[in-house]
Amino acid sequence: MKIKIDADRRGGKISKYLYGQFAEHLGRCIYEGLYVGEDSDIPNTNGMRNDVVNALKELEIPVLRWPGGCFADDYHWRDGIGEKSKRPYMVNTNWGGVVENNHFGTHEFFELCEQLGCEPYICGNVGSGTVQEMRDWIEYMTFDGDSPLANERRKNGREKPWKLKFFGIGNENWGCGGNMRPEYYCDLYRRFTVFIRDYGDEPVYKIAGGPNADDANWTETLMQNIRNCTSAISLHNYTHETDWKHRGMAADFDREGWYGIMSDAMRVDENIKLHSAIMDRYDPEKKIGLLVDEWGTWYEVEPGTNPGFLYQQNTMRDAVAGMLIIHMFHAHSDRVRMANIAQMVNVLQAMVLTEGDKMLLTPTYHLFKMMKGHKDGTAVDVCYDKKEYEFKGRKVPKISISATEKGGKITVSICNTSIDEGDEITFETDKSVSGVTMYSENMTDCNTFDEPEKIKPRNADITSDGGAVTVKIKPASVTVLTLE
Repeated sequence: MKIKIDADRRGGKISKYLYGQFAEHLGRCIYEGLYVGEDSDIPNTNGMRNDVVNALKELEIPVLRWPGGCFADDYHWRDGIGEKSKRPYMVNTNWGGVVENNHFGTHEFFELCEQLGCEPYICGNVGSGTVQEMRDWIEYMTFDGDSPLANERRKNGREKPWKLKFFGIGNENWGCGGNMRPEYYCDLYRRFTVFIRDYGDEPVYKIAGGPNADDANWTETLMQNIRNCTSAISLHNYTHETDWKHRGMAADFDREGWYGIMSDAMRVDENIKLHSAIMDRYDPEKKIGLLVDEWGTWYEVEPGTNPGFLYQQNTMRDAVAGMLIIHMFHAHSDRVRMANIAQMVNVLQAMVLTEGDKMLLTPTYHLFKMMKGHKDGTAVDVCYDKKEYEFKGRKVPKISISATEKGGKITVSICNTSIDEGDEITFETDKSVSGVTMYSENMTDCNTFDEPEKIKPRNADITSDGGAVTVKIKPASVTVLTLE
């Protein structure tokens, strides 16, 4: 396949926030995965396990969403501050019915963000919380003056306020966040946002709880009622083999299971277009962002694990679908301002899996590391023959390509969604070309604690002859090239 990379034809900025992460109090994401406590035998810094944090720092994570998810509308922030031995226990009724000790709370979350070097995105409790509770939390975290709440923060060990730009007003309020009608949620949203004060240097970026997948009525109602008092609307869209009731297994699937994921991944593009069209009618200047703050593949849990922990493996199928979806975010960057893959550790399409003191990196982790060059770059045009195949009524690109430029360096990412055919990419350039690729011999291969490096990036097969470059693309692979 011959492609043309035209750096003179430029599009919009590809925000770094499209590479955001999500960590919920769910299964072993927070406890065991990220936080082990200061007294743990697992090496840690202020309770955060060093191996996981050091690995995640390599991804240069821009933003981390917390504490949920469904957990957010059951979380009361005061239970997670102060002396840990005096914090009340709670039952996590959303995820497995386990009892949590609240040792990971507000201070610990900001500590994690500081260790990772990322910005915090906190989701507040609308479903079971009060206006005052949310109002007080904002003041506790962000006020620099002399007030009882700011002084309480200081007493608990944090002198200066934290910087908090992103704040969500509820989560999935159409479901686990209260089973609300959109009209009712709009009224609550308008009330709650009045009391979210801007104590810091920049206004709080207020995020409304948006639709589930293709629920157009929810978005329509929000845009009719709250467009003048929101910065963004969230969108949740998970990818399954067939549908929600037929999710399949992460590492035990056949050809239909592979192509089922590729086909269902295209729903992300469909739903972004659906909701963007509604938002465009009310907000043609695109002032309001659409944040896909929960996305990723969702399968049945691994055999023998707690069904409420959502622990699943990770194969090249997830990496390929991941790049395919990220390219959709690139293509819609004029409206999509942030995306947060679910979830960071030990849950759903995770970056990292842990087992006791052991840790492994998944193919999705490697994908995010490979794609770092795109962050905050400017989209550049790539012209190529966009061959497609059809599966279950959806057209899927065989090859998907996205390119950006930043500081004179061009990053080109290429995913091959076909498990049957490889390809050769050829193009002309006066720049030097390097690259990495990732693939596996069998489509169901995954990294395990016995074989933690079965799937990892390797040097791409690149040949160059007088400015003519050829890159061999394996079936079911992801490749990232750097031109400089």
